[in-house]
Amino acid sequence: VFPPVSKLDPAMYGPPESSITERHISGQLNGLTVQEAIDKEKLFIVDHHDVYMPFLDRINAIEGRKAYATRAIFFLTQGGTLKPIAIELSLPPAQSGEPQPSKVLTPACDATSNWIWMLGKAHVSSNDAGVHQLVNHWLRTHAIMEPFILAAHRRMSAMHPIFKLLHPHMRYTLEINALARQSLINAEGVIESCFTPGPVSGEISSAYYRNHWRFDLEGLPADLLRRGVAVEDATQPHGIRLLIEDYPYANDGLLLWSAIGNWVESYVQLYYPDAGTVQSDDELQEWYHESIHVGHADLRDAPWWPPLSTPRDLANILTTLVWLASAQHAALNFGQYPLGGYVPNRPPLMRRLLPDPERDAAEYAMFLADPHRFFLNAMPGVLEATKFMAVVDTLSTHSPDEEYLGESLDEGAAPWTGDEEALAAHGMFAADVRRAEETIERRNADHGRRNRCGAGVLPYELLAPSSPPGVTCRGVPNSISI
Repeated sequence: VFPPVSKLDPAMYGPPESSITERHISGQLNGLTVQEAIDKEKLFIVDHHDVYMPFLDRINAIEGRKAYATRAIFFLTQGGTLKPIAIELSLPPAQSGEPQPSKVLTPACDATSNWIWMLGKAHVSSNDAGVHQLVNHWLRTHAIMEPFILAAHRRMSAMHPIFKLLHPHMRYTLEINALARQSLINAEGVIESCFTPGPVSGEISSAYYRNHWRFDLEGLPADLLRRGVAVEDATQPHGIRLLIEDYPYANDGLLLWSAIGNWVESYVQLYYPDAGTVQSDDELQEWYHESIHVGHADLRDAPWWPPLSTPRDLANILTTLVWLASAQHAALNFGQYPLGGYVPNRPPLMRRLLPDPERDAAEYAMFLADPHRFFLNAMPGVLEATKFMAVVDTLSTHSPDEEYLGESLDEGAAPWTGDEEALAAHGMFAADVRRAEETIERRNADHGRRNRCGAGVLPYELLAPSSPPGVTCRGVPNSISI
């Protein structure tokens, strides 16, 4: 839909239509009209408007915090890269139902507007950093895995074949989540003190869980479809076609998704040859029932929970859980310091709104006199930035005892299973993971892939399975262990 439309209540937040018009972006579309660009699958949006708008009054009342509800529109170029072509920055209406005060920024053609464009990009990046940390990282991996892990320990014997399958993917997760509650996501903890949402951080996470999270859409192909970066295509290996051909996360993720799916399906078939064996396994059924009805009790009546009646049902559920615990968490977590440790590149919070001569003429004069200083003063302060850098450095670090996807599960310990067929299936999985890593290395050396290879472009290694200890911007551990 163009212009983009909010789903918030117009009686409270005003007219739902975005302020971005065809006039703002028509000159950036290589001769296409907006409708032609949409029809040709060339326009993309990062839309955090509805995530932040309900909380902006409270965020902006905090000393040293300033935020907008943001939208950013990108054009897919002939080279396969995304070019930002418009940014919308909105504030809450002065009175319920009135139009929202908003600014639309477009790529600059003079020095002053270039500094404004940079500040606009910083606000979009700051909002994106908050959603990344609170929704995609904490909620959609750490938090939603916890009920499945607790229920597995409570409802399944350690000798149960599905417990054995899940065991390496549950390692350290409850411990790291407990530590997060003590010092990261707690009131006045690191997340509240270092990220734009501050004390409403938990509410943003909860609102997404309540209104948007769905277990059946957390697998990679379903998530790519939901986010509009892929379309269904029965001729493709995973049943989807990517709209951005050079999309490193999706390209590499689908390799690991496929390897995990084949491994899980082979393993499940060894123990559950038909629907009757799934339905009559009391431990398995109690595990899944408790995961939903106790662990995800707020959503227990949602119609989208997958059934657990057939071997295919079981394999799909387990593939999603293993994906979330391993590859998805790795993609979200281990690039945080390499990509965000330089704070101006991706500020976790902003301290100033855009300079506006009508709102504050003196501030605007300061901006014109020294735009560089104004930009840096809009970034987090030294204490906030240092704390943030220290935390994301720790989060991005692999421990020396990390266990990675596809590695042997028996090193220095008793065999995880005595079943030779299961061991053979895991050996095939390990070979698939090694092949995926070799493919990723070749892709990173391919100069035709401009989103992962080129001058100043980091190779995309977040889904390369192996890694030495330390901050490496690569490596896929079996579990959420940091």
